[in-house]
Amino acid sequence: MLKAEIFVYLKKSISDPPGIAVLNSLKSLGFDNVEKVRMGKYIVVYLNENDIEKAKEQVKLMCEKLLCNPVMEEYKFNISEE
Repeated sequence: MLKAEIFVYLKKSISDPPGIAVLNSLKSLGFDNVEKVRMGKYIVVYLNENDIEKAKEQVKLMCEKLLCNPVMEEYKFNISEE
């Protein structure tokens, strides 16, 4: 079994209102050294697959077809044995 950890986040050119809200809250709590916050999604998918290359291709298709909006978001993923 393989585990895919997928990170989906807004493109740098897209405004991130939740990130700005968290930044402001952190600053109000006294964390003055925080310069920027970007929010995103963390998704874990367990695959009944032993071939890492096949798993990479499947996860890439999952991201392109469902998990990521390519107009606004980017993604990256790591695959490891579970």
